[in-house]
Amino acid sequence: MFYLKVIATNRTFFSGFADSVSFQCHDGRRQILSHHENMVIALDEGLINIAPSEHAGNGSESSKGEITGLAGMGFAEVVNNRVTIIVESCEKPEEIDVHRAEEAKERAQERLRQKTSIEEYYHSRASLARAMARLAAASKNKIK
Repeated sequence: MFYLKVIATNRTFFSGFADSVSFQCHDGRRQILSHHENMVIALDEGLINIAPSEHAGNGSESSKGEITGLAGMGFAEVVNNRVTIIVESCEKPEEIDVHRAEEAKERAQERLRQKTSIEEYYHSRASLARAMARLAAASKNKIK
């Protein structure tokens, strides 16, 4: 068990004790458990999965089981059995506006089809990746 705080630009997504947290990095998924080595890790956009500790008295959070969110880019800091994750955005799959994500995907695909500068190309590619991740998270939520 370790203390975890997930902070997005507009809110604190999670604050409490957890047994594990996993997230997307540039080289794949990473999972942090209790007493992990101290480090700073860059996060990519993708799902973040939190297993709240049942023994810490997190209140209503512990009764929900695993908490899933879609996190934007950011970083995680692991120091002395405390994990702080700071990301651009973090939202629960049920909070995702699927229609808006579909529109963003179409706009990004159209920009990629046009001849643009390399900077615009990378910006459009990042927008497309963000929209695809939001749609995947939203569809995963509907399957359950």
